[in-house]
Amino acid sequence: MSEKAVGIDAMEIHTGTLRLDLAETYAPAKDDDPGKYTKGLGLFASSFPDVYEDIVTMGANAARRLLERRGLTPADIGRIDVATESSFDNSKPVSTYIAGCLEQVYDEDFHHANKGERKFACISGTQSLDDAYNWIRAGRNRGRKALVVATDTALYERGDPGEATQGAGAVAMLISEDPDLVELSTAQGYGSADETDFLKPNQQFPSVDGKRSVQVYLARMREALMDYESVAGDTHPDDFALVPFHTPFPGMVRKAALLGFRHVARDTEYEDRLAEEIGRQPRREAFDDVGAFQDALSEYTDALAETDVYRDWYAETVEPTLELSRYCGNWYTGSVHVARASGLLEAAEAGRDLAGARLLVGSYGSGAQAEIHHETIQPGWADSIRALAVKDRLRDRYDLSFEEYERIHDAHNHEKETDVDALTTPDGEFVFDGWGRMGERKYRYV
Repeated sequence: MSEKAVGIDAMEIHTGTLRLDLAETYAPAKDDDPGKYTKGLGLFASSFPDVYEDIVTMGANAARRLLERRGLTPADIGRIDVATESSFDNSKPVSTYIAGCLEQVYDEDFHHANKGERKFACISGTQSLDDAYNWIRAGRNRGRKALVVATDTALYERGDPGEATQGAGAVAMLISEDPDLVELSTAQGYGSADETDFLKPNQQFPSVDGKRSVQVYLARMREALMDYESVAGDTHPDDFALVPFHTPFPGMVRKAALLGFRHVARDTEYEDRLAEEIGRQPRREAFDDVGAFQDALSEYTDALAETDVYRDWYAETVEPTLELSRYCGNWYTGSVHVARASGLLEAAEAGRDLAGARLLVGSYGSGAQAEIHHETIQPGWADSIRALAVKDRLRDRYDLSFEEYERIHDAHNHEKETDVDALTTPDGEFVFDGWGRMGERKYRYV
């Protein structure tokens, strides 16, 4: 087994080329207060795919830029794993389509790379990282690297409460020995249960129980944190420079971060400092009645959210991880990886010296499972993350009118036959190019 560090060497992000402004365009069309989205959900804009974009083109475009940036060819890649919950084929994996796209621009092929597709809602991107990590640690990589791509079009049916959280994009990650960005840890914790908070039973758009989904998310995250601590030891608020969460919308992360801080601050000097202002955390053994304990804990949690101690920790540790998500929406399998990139990018731009510091990464997938693990930031992290051009891509997106949004949504609705012209012109990228003789999707490089 390899004793070298294994982790994420570099990342690349490809957003959909279209932008829907939630405050200026979506809210007026819905006759809603813009604050419902900007303050409640914590979202300002969403990314959408143009008519020639889909999960394959976005994933292939992110992967191509990543390989070119690192000076790699297909011979350097021994594994391609794609995580998605937007797949259009129950047999042929999206990784084969992405490899086929990349082979159009390389003289070599990926015929000796292991390819697969992972499914467990949004957590499958992290599961794919785990698979690549284990493959390298087992010594089966023959010196080669793994390519992990999380790609989704996270669209909801028109009128669904989740419609405002939509998004589309892909995150490509290079997994290797001696990584430049972060080293993955062996310490992991899981929280998993058979739940029906969000599912797609042979349908394109999800069926969602919104309130239930938030409850399940928080419950599984709590279980995963406790399981993580059983192998990594007790955690402390100062242990981690950043805490990226799965981010379906930033408002949900606010809930998870508050409960997480309450847990890790317990029996530390943080609780001692807070005791002077809001008292100590309620202990179950001090209450005869479970309901009374829960009421006291809820009251304490509400008070905790208003303290400077908590707000300062949140502003430094969690808030930076949300910056990109506010302007691109939910990307399902890519969400937590966008959060990681966002936090590191904000830290690099602020000149923070994070080499040797840790991230605590909280992944989640409906159905339901959470995973908590830590990652150690490597000496080359700042140069690696600064190479991301994601903010330029977010800025350069085409601004949709609401009527254009409706047409584009219809174009990506599998149940509708539409003839919609592209709103942008592809240049130096892979595009959807129609259907093959067996009903397969075809692609070409423009």
